[in-house]
Amino acid sequence: MTADGGKPIEATPAEGTWGRWATLGLAILALLAGQMAALTALTWWYDASIAHLPDFSGDGVAVTLIILISTPVQTILLWLMAGQVARRTGSDAARYLGFVWPSRSHIALGVAAVIAFIVLGDAVTWAFGRNVVTGFQNDIYRTAAKAGWLPWLWLVVVVVTPFGEETLFRGFLFRGWHRTPGDAWAVILITAALFAIVHVQYDLFVIAQVFVCGVMLGWFRWASGSTILTMLLHGLINFEGMVETFVAFHR
Repeated sequence: MTADGGKPIEATPAEGTWGRWATLGLAILALLAGQMAALTALTWWYDASIAHLPDFSGDGVAVTLIILISTPVQTILLWLMAGQVARRTGSDAARYLGFVWPSRSHIALGVAAVIAFIVLGDAVTWAFGRNVVTGFQNDIYRTAAKAGWLPWLWLVVVVVTPFGEETLFRGFLFRGWHRTPGDAWAVILITAALFAIVHVQYDLFVIAQVFVCGVMLGWFRWASGSTILTMLLHGLINFEGMVETFVAFHR
């Protein structure tokens, strides 16, 4: 819904979208272009070829650099792709991607849902005898702290990552695939599955939690028509994760 309580501000299929397969292909293209730009920058940073780059899966500095470089490239490409098809029918990229402000009621409901998700997720994690802070979170926090990069890590985790991922999954992909009211749940589940799959830094237990998070965010995208709302909720979840990591690191 919009801020005035009306229907979601959402481009309709008649206003023009990329086809479903074109949407997937263009999304993959933007994702790969962002990653290649980041890897190219890392070859300069580490003074090594791509084939000889060190293992930086748990390196907070490398992860920060990758996100800082890949996200703008990916987002700009998605924006240009969205604008190209939207302009054919008098719309624009912002509307296509769902860059509209949510209503206060959706924000309140979203925050409440995030709190419930965090509490339930932590409870399930503890019940299975697992740490709520993953090894990946500990590693990137520790290495970023050692290098003096913690402010940058906080920025990319809490702000940049939610912006980039939501633009891709709940923005471009959701808009390109959601055509009728009847396909909403299929689109929510598929985008949530893809969202979970790209989080390869985690094990299956955490990936399952990411999937549930994606379903929640997808529902709010559908209900509110706003990708800005899902960015805010995603950022809140990541902020809480960083706080937990901070506490564990200084314990």
